[in-house]
Amino acid sequence: MADTYRINIAGLERDLVLCPLNEKLDIAGFIIFGDVELTIRAAEELLKRCPDFDYIVTPEAKSIPLAYEMSRQSGKKYFVARKREKLYMKNPVKVEVRSITTNAVQTLILDGSEGEQIRGKKIVIVDDVISTGESLKAVEELVSRFDCDVVAKCAVLAEGDASKRDDIVFLQELPLFFK
Repeated sequence: MADTYRINIAGLERDLVLCPLNEKLDIAGFIIFGDVELTIRAAEELLKRCPDFDYIVTPEAKSIPLAYEMSRQSGKKYFVARKREKLYMKNPVKVEVRSITTNAVQTLILDGSEGEQIRGKKIVIVDDVISTGESLKAVEELVSRFDCDVVAKCAVLAEGDASKRDDIVFLQELPLFFK
């Protein structure tokens, strides 16, 4: 049986599998996909903590269900910063990012027409977990190209030192597991 870490998120208990990042460090795997109960509850709690906003922007992929549910509950549209350029995109805007859970440089892309929709608006950036903050920084850079006002950066979990940040909204701290 795999080692797990029990966590309480928005009043719900979950057991997260510990995953080896390297020989000295494990991280707890938080997968929101398929956990509808947690997605609904986390969205509700994050929305209570967010200031007034116009749109939600989220990086692809694990945070999409959360952004969708926050959109559904708030009635505000959400946009996804995609990892690959799509045929339908006109004038795509790109930034590069390296995340702790991905062992390569990734690109985040926003369709230019979507960028024009958010231009000058109040934006909430949504992610599932904030750890190094690199994905968050990339989304911030992406929306800054459209003169947006980022009014909140939020996630279900803040991992490691991210929990000490005072510029993010999160529901629960997630420790790192040093060997």
